[in-house]
Amino acid sequence: MEHRRLGRTGLRVSTVGLGTMTWGRDTDEIEAKDQLEIFLDAGGTLVDTAASYCEGASEEVIGGLLAGAVDRRDVVLVSKAGVRTWRTGARSTAADASRGTLLDTLDDSLARLGTDHLDLWLVQVPDGITPFEETADALRTAVATGRTRYVGVSNHPAWASVHVAALLREAGGPGMAAVEVEHSLLSRGIERELLPAADGLGFGVVGYAPLGRGVLTGKYRATTPPDSRGASPHLRSYVAPYLGERHQGIVEAVATAAVGLDRKPVEVALAWARDAAGIAATIVGARTPGQLHGALAAEDLVLPVQIRHALNEVTAPEIGYPERF
Repeated sequence: MEHRRLGRTGLRVSTVGLGTMTWGRDTDEIEAKDQLEIFLDAGGTLVDTAASYCEGASEEVIGGLLAGAVDRRDVVLVSKAGVRTWRTGARSTAADASRGTLLDTLDDSLARLGTDHLDLWLVQVPDGITPFEETADALRTAVATGRTRYVGVSNHPAWASVHVAALLREAGGPGMAAVEVEHSLLSRGIERELLPAADGLGFGVVGYAPLGRGVLTGKYRATTPPDSRGASPHLRSYVAPYLGERHQGIVEAVATAAVGLDRKPVEVALAWARDAAGIAATIVGARTPGQLHGALAAEDLVLPVQIRHALNEVTAPEIGYPERF
């Protein structure tokens, strides 16, 4: 598997990362172990998790694997913080990127993962209340204390990403290594402003959900399989936004390209996202080892220029004023 530098940092990551959002709930410890072995054998290094995934169970599963046969240095470990759950009274969850919550969550993550540091730590979602200055200070503290090597944000719009990047550069700070955002043939909004900002300022972009939350595999073309995420009580709402009529044409375009190349739709969708301009890596989250095998089969696929151009035209985001300048 190819490895690329993350922005202008010295950190190198595999072009395909392993997502673990379902580990500890829909994916048990045995299936997770099989997935990690498959991924590492394929040359992958980037393993992505978050404190909020399955209420910490994802990190606990990874920690158990790292304590076993997996060498910590074989993995580029990414986790996220900034989503807080209150359990007093009615259970509620909200963004919280305050200094205390971020650093407390980081310590909890390290304990669950059984490691003294992360390779990359991200603020998972924007917090509309906490000042960016406070959030950036927590990120600087995490690097200064050795709890993480690099920092960044996730799911932040371009203007917010640039703001945090500027704050992290102040007074010789660590700078921002990366932004992690959704990017696929069904979700190309980051191409309007975020990708140009990343190119200009030097932070990397890690995409996730390259298979359009599973929709681009074609599994939902006729119906919703009972064992799919679209039927899961935990993830049904995650998949639903891409099951509308306006997305069907894109799914069919991917299926048509796959037939022409004698490949599977999952391979075409992943190859497109992996090699999209400005993307350092793309994260695949498989529920089963078999699904991961199917996605990694795209490793040797480089889309012909004509097919990439056709898919780009079918799915291109509308670029308006002033971005078109």
